[in-house]
Amino acid sequence: MSPADAPGLPLDAAPLFSALGDRTRLDLLVRLCAGGALSITALSSGSPVSRQAVTKHLEVLSQAGLVRSFRQGRERLWEAEPRRLDDARRHLELISRQWDEALDRLKQYVED
Repeated sequence: MSPADAPGLPLDAAPLFSALGDRTRLDLLVRLCAGGALSITALSSGSPVSRQAVTKHLEVLSQAGLVRSFRQGRERLWEAEPRRLDDARRHLELISRQWDEALDRLKQYVED
């Protein structure tokens, strides 16, 4: 069974892992997971990254389904989307199992 055929896994995981592969986006996601919903002002505070750059990174994370935004008064707040993180975890677990199975087959072949 391929990862795309596995139940509950995203059909196209490339945008998910592409979004997670950038250090700045990963840092933003970690902050949102730890601190709950935050504004762009709060996310860019104390960061060498500009507000405009933070906004662009959040849009990439949003397109990958990793974060979502909502309005609270005059501010737009961003929060992590745990469901998509679960997708990533399940996808990585599937890949890990596939590698374990392949290594077991190789070991069996070498030992026979």
